[in-house]
Amino acid sequence: MASFHFVCSECGARYLEREVELVCPQCAPRQVAGGSIRGVLEVRIDPLPQSWPANSFGSLEDLIAFLPVPSVSSLVRLGVGATPLLPVNRLRRTLGMPRLWLKDDTRNPSGSTKDRASLLVVAKAIEYGHDTVAAASTGNAATALAAVAAAAGIRAVLFVPADAPEAKLVQMLSYGAEVLPIAGSYDEAFELCLQACERFGWYNRNTALNPFTIEGKKTAALEIAATLAPDAPDVVVVPVGDGVILAGLAKGFADLREGGLIRHLPRLIAVQPEGSAAIVKALRADRDDIEPIPGAASVADSLVVQAPRNARLCLSRIRESNGAGVMVSDEAILAAMAELAAYTGVFAEPAAASALAGLREAVRCDLVDREERVVILITGTGLKDIRAASRRVSHPEPIDPELEAVARTIAHRSPDRGPERSG
Repeated sequence: MASFHFVCSECGARYLEREVELVCPQCAPRQVAGGSIRGVLEVRIDPLPQSWPANSFGSLEDLIAFLPVPSVSSLVRLGVGATPLLPVNRLRRTLGMPRLWLKDDTRNPSGSTKDRASLLVVAKAIEYGHDTVAAASTGNAATALAAVAAAAGIRAVLFVPADAPEAKLVQMLSYGAEVLPIAGSYDEAFELCLQACERFGWYNRNTALNPFTIEGKKTAALEIAATLAPDAPDVVVVPVGDGVILAGLAKGFADLREGGLIRHLPRLIAVQPEGSAAIVKALRADRDDIEPIPGAASVADSLVVQAPRNARLCLSRIRESNGAGVMVSDEAILAAMAELAAYTGVFAEPAAASALAGLREAVRCDLVDREERVVILITGTGLKDIRAASRRVSHPEPIDPELEAVARTIAHRSPDRGPERSG
């Protein structure tokens, strides 16, 4: 088992594992209802591995030396992680970026990167003797928890906005989770989940609040670096909602640098929709915390949050990496969905496709050079939100079952095999 302790990301206080469960008790009293989490804890592995695992990352279990669990047997065998880093040659040529890669986390069991955090949270819940894990989610974290809980044989209680995409609701219900659709926002679901966990004694998976969510999501960074070793990427472009995915990637790269496995930290570029961009706006205003955005909205439902819960740590990690933040329009996100599918074969939901839209914006703003080694993280499959994807496609009219009808139809269609986009 990897030896570890917690460190408060805000005040630096150190705690042994069983001294605390969720957040720093010194900083937590400064928490404001509906605001970003105070006293977010990070795991510190001691000692960190100083060599890559002997196995070739066939599964997340190969990273056990980097994780705060007793043994490989603590992790449910569901095939989480070990997703491919794709060289996407056609997209490279389209963007004029010869060293671009796509980390395809749509291939996780429930279809999103959130499986990484849920795998670790469920492992710790079982270790601590809990039979119920609860979470508030815009959709993907809930489906991820539902999938892992089903495989582990424990109960999942999920608080989600009632207007979450139907595919996500069906998915979590199919896994057998107890789903509580909330007639309100994700932020309201988050607060209600906090209250319910306190009253009923459930283990809380809520993003940022549970320190193992960051630790689970760091595994994507470990896989990226292992694939590109001995060089780390120069830039990683990340869709950002609450900010835990970005903080997790930062934690993974920091662990690798501390262990001597990479020489430098990549710059982290946070991408948010224009209608839900509290973190990017805080970056531009040089603030250490966000100002909530009442009525936050976007086609990228997974990124819609009025008050990002991991804002303080996320902002700190972006700045430490010399990174930046960009905002993208819903139209740019929808266009990126079509572009990703047509040029890479990866079908992404709006939140995931925002990474490509954000890369284009970052290049336009001279935040990223076309010659740099760049990775974009694709966080969730487009099958989770078919309604959004349908806004960029036209259904063809039926044709007669005759070869001449095929010839006439294809003669009138463009031979171009990708959506038109300006450079």
